[in-house]
Amino acid sequence: MAFWKQLSLSFLVIAAGVLLWIWFVPGADGVLRRIGVPEGMIALVAPVGRESSTAGAGGQPAGSAQQQAQGQTPGQGQGAGNRRGGAAATLVVVQAVTIGKVNDRLSALGTGDAIQSVTVMPQVSGTLAEIAIKSGDRVEKGQVIARLESEEQRIARDQAQVVLKSATEKSELYSNLKSAVSRIDAFDAAIALEAAELALASADLEFKRREIVAPITGVAGIVTVNPGDNVTTSTAIATLDDRSELLVDFWVPERFAPVVKVGQPLTATPVARPGKLYEGSVEAVDNRIDEASRTLRIRARIGNDNDDLRAGMAFTVEMSFDGERYPAVDPLSVQWDSDGSFVWRVTDGKAEKVAVRIVQRNPDAVLVEAELAEGDRVVTEGIQRVRAGRPVEVLGDEAGKKSVDGEKPVASR
Repeated sequence: MAFWKQLSLSFLVIAAGVLLWIWFVPGADGVLRRIGVPEGMIALVAPVGRESSTAGAGGQPAGSAQQQAQGQTPGQGQGAGNRRGGAAATLVVVQAVTIGKVNDRLSALGTGDAIQSVTVMPQVSGTLAEIAIKSGDRVEKGQVIARLESEEQRIARDQAQVVLKSATEKSELYSNLKSAVSRIDAFDAAIALEAAELALASADLEFKRREIVAPITGVAGIVTVNPGDNVTTSTAIATLDDRSELLVDFWVPERFAPVVKVGQPLTATPVARPGKLYEGSVEAVDNRIDEASRTLRIRARIGNDNDDLRAGMAFTVEMSFDGERYPAVDPLSVQWDSDGSFVWRVTDGKAEKVAVRIVQRNPDAVLVEAELAEGDRVVTEGIQRVRAGRPVEVLGDEAGKKSVDGEKPVASR
């Protein structure tokens, strides 16, 4: 590029920078006057309402000449002069500070389980002779759900009963004799009687173990064995679930650890049935934070009066807390400088800079930690021309409804 083109482009860039400086910086026109720039040039580039007391004939300010022509002293009409001068109040739009909350609500995904769940297995090995229930049946505690073949155990029990009967009669016979030898025989007979009683009890226990009974009241799951199957003590006959209530395990972020307590109310919604809401409470809180996920395990108990719920279902669990209260401001009001974030608060018609620390960003509000009270007015539009301690006019207030020239004002962001 030729040198004269480069020089012309440089002049254009400098001129544009000067124009922007004059337009956006209050009091720039005064600086130009002090360095000797003619009033005509200043009037051409200064924004409307920013020409501060342009000079009249003979170098005298036009405002002063007008005051003298009207018989006023230069001190009179000062308010109008200020509005048209460099110290004019900046027109802004404000919004009142509200109070918002954080950590006041919790939503987590959990898994349900029956309040009691048992897998029933035989206590002894053998061949299944009978299955007394079918899948889905409701059984009571102590009810027989299956039987093993028990003919051998029944015979052993009958034999033990015969031995006990013989030992009883012999003990009674020797107990009636008075000789020394008879007393020894009576003692042996008593010992034999006790042994026979124990043998009968053992035989009767072996016989009863051939019956498989329900340890809890609940609903039977799918039965996977059939009569004639050989089973062992590790063979599952059926699963029983007491689902009168459900336990829901879920995990919460560690910041909720100090506020979640046993007994706190909550609501649970099955993921498969979004329209159903179940009331419940916190049943248990784990004693440590999981190091991998930084979450805390919580167990809730919910009712299942209509038997709508099943173990293994997914639930959305929600809890409410008091939360932490912070001032909430419009996202447009938050600005940054070398010291950090801040907002402009309007107090007694003047702008005041208030430092803030952002706590949480939401689409419609920003929660901040700052010396702000509910109802304080912060600037949301016209921020670029606000300066600390300078007067401001709020759009919508009586003083800001009209501009100096009687035109409707527009606040710039």
